[in-house]
Amino acid sequence: SFCEVRYLGCLTPVSLRCLHSTLQQQLPIEQDTFALLPYPSYHRRTPSTDGLAAYMTATPFAPLRRMISRAERSIPNALFSPASCHMLLRRYHAGVGAPPIAPPASPPSRLRRAIAFGAYGLLFASLGFIAAASPLVPSLVDATKHRSDEDSLRLYVPEDAEAKAVDEYINNHPLAVTMRRDADMVESRPHMRLSDGLRRHNLTGGTLLGPGRITVPPICWTRNGGKALVSISHLGTDMCGHPGIVHGGLLATMLDEGLARCCFGALPHNVGVTAKLEINYRKPVHAGTYVVLRAQTVRVEGRKAWVEGRLETLVDEGQEPVVLAQATALFVSPRFASVMAKLNATS
Repeated sequence: SFCEVRYLGCLTPVSLRCLHSTLQQQLPIEQDTFALLPYPSYHRRTPSTDGLAAYMTATPFAPLRRMISRAERSIPNALFSPASCHMLLRRYHAGVGAPPIAPPASPPSRLRRAIAFGAYGLLFASLGFIAAASPLVPSLVDATKHRSDEDSLRLYVPEDAEAKAVDEYINNHPLAVTMRRDADMVESRPHMRLSDGLRRHNLTGGTLLGPGRITVPPICWTRNGGKALVSISHLGTDMCGHPGIVHGGLLATMLDEGLARCCFGALPHNVGVTAKLEINYRKPVHAGTYVVLRAQTVRVEGRKAWVEGRLETLVDEGQEPVVLAQATALFVSPRFASVMAKLNATS
């Protein structure tokens, strides 16, 4: 049999001699029964000493010949052009001496990606929460501090000359001196027991407190056991309904809060909410005057307390006060009073 071996592209004489020797050693044929021919002349069967194995026509290689023929028909002719062959050879020889390329690292598993994503999300969410909540930390810490009755008296500092004059007048008034002599009466400024953050959002302790309104925080004296209460306040010129007359809604608010504070000590957990309030307005209250609120607990039944009280003018010793408004109220300690007691610093 005659074996014809064909090659693609161009080879140097040295490469051809090496290939010829290799074929002699590997193929079970004699030297004169095979030829190395370039691919374009594979129809010729002439002995040759040059070429690269690409196509065999000997009888023992008939199956291989048919397979390669079918492959040739499916491959574009451009792949067998000299330029393409030279490019492939240059790429091959350039990579012979190059160092081995490390295989690409496998991508992390889905579990690892999910854990990493969750960790980053938790980190940035925590940083955002800390940045947003940092201004609230001082207020929250301040709200947890317990302020005693003595602290409430010491914490207030007048903001201007008018507030200082009003505060001195109340503290030195004969009624205040008389109340301090009674051992059963506890003196305090209830609104000053609130933290600064809570007081800003409190109606009577924040919104209605200041120059032109309730000039200074009222001073209260409460009898132990929630039996009675006396407080002194100064009403400014910016709390009017009719010109020069204090609004009746403000008087109702003062009576509601004062009567409730009176009975706190008689109710469970020292907390009560208004169930009923009745007010009789007796005299108009002129702006820029001092008023006294007096209250007395008349009956207590379980979680209920009935209180009576009135607003009157602050007069010097020996003078008869004028009753400005009278009120009766029913207060009930709610079932969640234990929670309210913790939140309400004025209880």
